[in-house]
Amino acid sequence: MTIDLKLTGGTVLTPAGSINADVLVDGGKIVGLVDGSLPVDAGRVVDAAGKVVLPGMVDVHVHTREPGFEHKEDIETTSRQAAVGGVTTIFGMPNLSPPTNDVETLTDVFERYSRTSIVDYNHNPAPTKYGEIQAMSDMGVQAYKIYMVVDTGRTYPHPAGTGMHDHGELLRMMDLIAKTGKRFIIHPHDQALMDYIEGEYLARGDNTPKGYASAYAARSGVIWDTAIDVVLRLAEASGCPVHIAHMQTKRSIEAVRRAKAAGIDVTCEVNHWAPFLSTWEDVERLGPYALSYWVPDEGRNAVWEGMVDGTIDICSSDHAPHTRQEKEVGWTEMWSCHTGTPGIQYYYPLLLDAVNQGKISLDRVVSLVATRPAEEFGLWGTKGAIQVGADADLVVADMKSKWTIADEGVLSRCGWTPYDGRSITANIDRTFVRGEEVFGDGQVIGKPGHGRLATANA
Repeated sequence: MTIDLKLTGGTVLTPAGSINADVLVDGGKIVGLVDGSLPVDAGRVVDAAGKVVLPGMVDVHVHTREPGFEHKEDIETTSRQAAVGGVTTIFGMPNLSPPTNDVETLTDVFERYSRTSIVDYNHNPAPTKYGEIQAMSDMGVQAYKIYMVVDTGRTYPHPAGTGMHDHGELLRMMDLIAKTGKRFIIHPHDQALMDYIEGEYLARGDNTPKGYASAYAARSGVIWDTAIDVVLRLAEASGCPVHIAHMQTKRSIEAVRRAKAAGIDVTCEVNHWAPFLSTWEDVERLGPYALSYWVPDEGRNAVWEGMVDGTIDICSSDHAPHTRQEKEVGWTEMWSCHTGTPGIQYYYPLLLDAVNQGKISLDRVVSLVATRPAEEFGLWGTKGAIQVGADADLVVADMKSKWTIADEGVLSRCGWTPYDGRSITANIDRTFVRGEEVFGDGQVIGKPGHGRLATANA
């Protein structure tokens, strides 16, 4: 008998730890982890000697921009970046046009993924149409997403139909989502406090990147902390599994740590910009191209601590591309600028570089990008781990590969990265989705339409 694929000679990261083994793949599944001395006939043999074999990243927070904003990005270009970055499953976000918040719009989005995505996928619709929540769950979604925010001075990236900050309505959403058993992703934000704080900055004419950065981090991140306190209490009251996006303050990380200890079903994530792109120096140098948000040193230190000790469950990219034209306005009118930064192509390599720097262990990185998202978003057993019976979503990474990130290598339609010029020491060599190589030898070789819907029943 001949199997399809054998990855040989690498150090393999499994749920039981690192082992030296050959990974055997047949029919898109992992069928064996065996000693390299065992003779196995394979249609293709990939030499991973001197490298690590990792599970593909399950990125549950990705803005594909399709439909409605394809001038920024689309599903195919997003999935190309995913392949290069070692991401084998993406979960899209609902802030589209039209917003994804019912069966009709979700059907359209799923059809778009099936035609053009290179990697596997799911989508997080907004639960703003209450009668549609159960029906969308029945279609295979693994989570829902809401923004507790109304944009000031712009209509994007948080368009109508995707937001809710009324606490009573949030509790109603949680009650309905709890019945599905799916997780509720929440972008935390205290709108009333933000209106007041933003108003102070705008009243004195400080519509700059520094002003914007300072406003969102004002008073030790009060707009984040109060919102997260509300979310945690409502999660306790409803029994709804919640997932908090954009963790960035010391107090909110401590609050989540206490909530977990109290038995509240809460998970949380850190996006690429918090550990790698959130210093004041970044704000001064890159202005709108660094925002997302400024994270003061106390918050960044707490983020790294939470990533290491497990309080923070998941690293997801919050890949959020915008054109240079949409960013340039931010130098003088930051509140009119589309905030967010592209990140899916480089997050996994940046984390592997952090391993080399001694900031975090490789086991923890694998947990953050693969194991925990698969466990908490209903994909465990098929995604998130190198184990027999799981999908062969595999990454071969070179931990001794010094290179420099550059705009010239960006596959995003936006054509830029905030990491331009940053040198790192680890790289993705090859990416496989269900045993099919989608990236290798420096080229995306996966075909649009290879991706499949990733669900608990897949």
